Amino acid sequence: MTSERQPVRPAVFLDRDGTINEQMGYINHLSRFQMLPGAARAIARLNEAGFAVVVVSNQSGLARGYFPDELLTAVHKKMRAELAEKGGHVDGLYFCPHHPEAKRVEFRVACDCRKPKPGLVLQAATEMNLDLSRSFMVGDRWSDLKCGVQAGVTPLLVLTGYGRGDAQYIGPQQEIQPAFVGEDLSAVVDWILVQSR
Repeated sequence: MTSERQPVRPAVFLDRDGTINEQMGYINHLSRFQMLPGAARAIARLNEAGFAVVVVSNQSGLARGYFPDELLTAVHKKMRAELAEKGGHVDGLYFCPHHPEAKRVEFRVACDCRKPKPGLVLQAATEMNLDLSRSFMVGDRWSDLKCGVQAGVTPLLVLTGYGRGDAQYIGPQQEIQPAFVGEDLSAVVDWILVQSR
């Protein structure tokens, strides 16, 4: 008789661009990765509270040929190094390289991982044994919130990146609404930590 593993850890799923780092459009050079103020320390606080921190990011710039795989690897290495300087880390890093109009034919697929689809979150939950019922999705776009809801996690909006504009112009027409809206990742983490007490 086999016993299935019980999900043990809640997670905070984080969009990358506009949530952790400045929204630059496409980060097509390492110099364009700029951590948002307070983001690294906010992630460290989640680590200290026992949450798995998982980055889930659409990276269609790969599909469109705007930058090579090596640059994405270098950006994530820089992100991890800057987090470590503030005592933080990410436990998982998942990205979707696909786009329907991809120049790179291997990425021109109809996938289930491009947000707002929940594939990245569900993959992480399976591979990392995460408890989605106690987890959160944080992003600066309604596609992040929709992804979170479809995956069964609580959606939260940051006003950094595209967040302020999305909150004003996109959000009012949406059925899905965030459980909380924070000025930045630090404010959202404050809210998460209160909720999880």
